Amino acid sequence: MRKPEGEKPLRILIIRHGDPNYEDDCLTEKGFVEADLLAKRLKKEKIDFFYVSPYRRARQTAQPTLKLFHAKEVIYDWLHEFDYTVTQDDGIIKHIPWDLKPLQWTEHKENFTCDKWGETDVMRSGDIQCKYDEVIRNLDQCLAEHGYVRKNQVYQAENANTDTIAFFCHFGLEMVLLSHLLNLPVVALWHGAVAAPSSVTTLCTEEREKGAAYFRMNSFGDVSHLSAAEEPVSFQARFCEVYDDFTQRH
Repeated sequence: MRKPEGEKPLRILIIRHGDPNYEDDCLTEKGFVEADLLAKRLKKEKIDFFYVSPYRRARQTAQPTLKLFHAKEVIYDWLHEFDYTVTQDDGIIKHIPWDLKPLQWTEHKENFTCDKWGETDVMRSGDIQCKYDEVIRNLDQCLAEHGYVRKNQVYQAENANTDTIAFFCHFGLEMVLLSHLLNLPVVALWHGAVAAPSSVTTLCTEEREKGAAYFRMNSFGDVSHLSAAEEPVSFQARFCEVYDDFTQRH
């Protein structure tokens, strides 16, 4: 049965914080501009719930939007950046697991799977699978409270609805959420995708079989609110495009 015209499925908006000052965990001057432009874009949306990372850069990003919606933030600790560390070959240098160089992760075929990536020595060194599982457990609990209960690779629409949920969070954490919602390998997403600061990723449920809902990603890393205002997109979360170009981050 088709939904009544104009009625929308459950939607999730995953929003990365604005341009950051990581050292002080806050937004840069540019980041505050991005947050204001983001709020003006989101004002046109129907958003019912606002869930925010406890990190200050995410909370500062959310504030202009919350003010426009006359809404209060709900802080979820599990939305903090996925900034756990692993040790690389020499067992001394620490890295975040989504910041490995290409040859450090592509040589392990397990990283291209959904169920074996946590078994590599690098990921074991930081118990990353366990930390990943904790995040998705909380995600599924949140979605269950909104009427969608995970069963294997799909969600049972126990209380199908048209809520829109906004998560204000971080790049590494966003890839964890997407890997679970879309059943994709998280390591490949961490290293093969980029969501620019203040970008919006939108997912909607499809219930093509009664009671069985699957998420489809309608847009990824949308920064149209920046381009519309002729505000440059931040280079944060990207690395040098040409190795010899040392004006870009290595």
